[in-house]
Amino acid sequence: MEAKILFGSEEESRAVVSERLSPYDGRVVSTAPVCYAEDAKKALSIAKSAAKKAKKSTLSQRCEWILDVAKRLKEQKEDIACTITDEVGKPIVFARVEVDRCIETLTLSAEAARNMYGETISTDATPSGKKTNAFFIREPVGVVVAITPFNFPLNLVAHKLAPALVAGNAVVLKPTPEAPLTAYKFAKLFVESEYAVRDALSVVYGDAEVGSALVSSDIPRVVSFTGSVPVGKIITKNAGIKKVSLELGGNAATFIDVNADLDLAAARCAFGAFINSGQVCISLQRIYVHEDVYEEFAQKLAEETKKLKVGSPYDDDTFIGPLINEDAATRAMNWVQSAIKEGARAMMEPHKEGRIFYPVVMADVTDDMAIVCEEVFAPIVSLVKVDSFDAAIEKMNDSPYGLQFSIFTDSLANTQKAIEEFEAGGVVVNDIPTLRFDIQPYGGVKLSGVGREGPKFALEEFTEIKSVVLC
Repeated sequence: MEAKILFGSEEESRAVVSERLSPYDGRVVSTAPVCYAEDAKKALSIAKSAAKKAKKSTLSQRCEWILDVAKRLKEQKEDIACTITDEVGKPIVFARVEVDRCIETLTLSAEAARNMYGETISTDATPSGKKTNAFFIREPVGVVVAITPFNFPLNLVAHKLAPALVAGNAVVLKPTPEAPLTAYKFAKLFVESEYAVRDALSVVYGDAEVGSALVSSDIPRVVSFTGSVPVGKIITKNAGIKKVSLELGGNAATFIDVNADLDLAAARCAFGAFINSGQVCISLQRIYVHEDVYEEFAQKLAEETKKLKVGSPYDDDTFIGPLINEDAATRAMNWVQSAIKEGARAMMEPHKEGRIFYPVVMADVTDDMAIVCEEVFAPIVSLVKVDSFDAAIEKMNDSPYGLQFSIFTDSLANTQKAIEEFEAGGVVVNDIPTLRFDIQPYGGVKLSGVGREGPKFALEEFTEIKSVVLC
């Protein structure tokens, strides 16, 4: 099926299209129009006009709009889930979960918008002030540019579209080139809704040329991007004076304390390291284990990993499917082979079949190995032995990334220390750092980004404060 450009509420096809091949079997699963900078500029112009209408629309209409999309998405759940699996190779069971989470994100966004308030200000609180009626309100920013990644091609789009639109903005979406049809089908639910604000959502496709035109334009007030650090840096340099919200890379880590429940930790760590083939910003990549339980935990983790089914993403019991492309699978094998040459120990034989890379637990990894320093974005997890929690904290924080960390422990003191000393946007206790609830604030520190997602917090990103004084 062909995705189409959405210039507001009008569709447009092109003679020249790009083909999306299935990461699993290489067949053509979708096509998308080839777009250029002029298409981005046209979409922005339409959004600029639509933003005026969106701002004047009622909150009740916009909430009904978002909830109607949630209802329609639920009715099309299986079709959308299959499209996700076709385009990015996500196992179908997790594609269905992504649709369910997307429905929740939409619903939460409407609820959050209904509870978005300003505040009154006591202007006579200081000697230089005087008594007035003063308050602030939140207004839509106007036009939002949303640029989204391949690993969650539906829900991460929803985390931008739903809060931005329900706040009264217009949006131009540039979805990942790897999943154009998923984004198009989702966007159509917004455009076709009886509650839609006409022309408030446009969709264009492409890579650097289109992205650059969107980011550098003076029309958008906010650029919301989820993706890699290198692209995040380019956006930051080119955006000019506007809000930039960035959810970038991660190198998620956990600590296994000497008193941790090792069976629980091993089962959860296998899940957190290998779900979505490790292609998650908060995929568990580094596990720091107290030396007294290191070998026992390593064996338990290897046993849990071997239970995971690898294969066709269309099978209901498959846990790990293909990586997004051949380069990703080759890069994963290179990561592992390089670590082995440097002295690391693979707990199972590294194995690759085309784009499918079988999960690997790497033991005896040291701090200077590239496999723990960079984001691998593959089903690889590294074990590092430490003699104390203090040593683990130092090693975990010694990273340019800071998205989410976790700890498995029965110690209240270590729990408190983790909360206080982990340099990350999120801390999880007795579960994996890969744990994310869509209702929570989500984002990182350092190179992991700027700003927060989660419906309530994204609404703050997509609105401006206006201060009012009645004398």
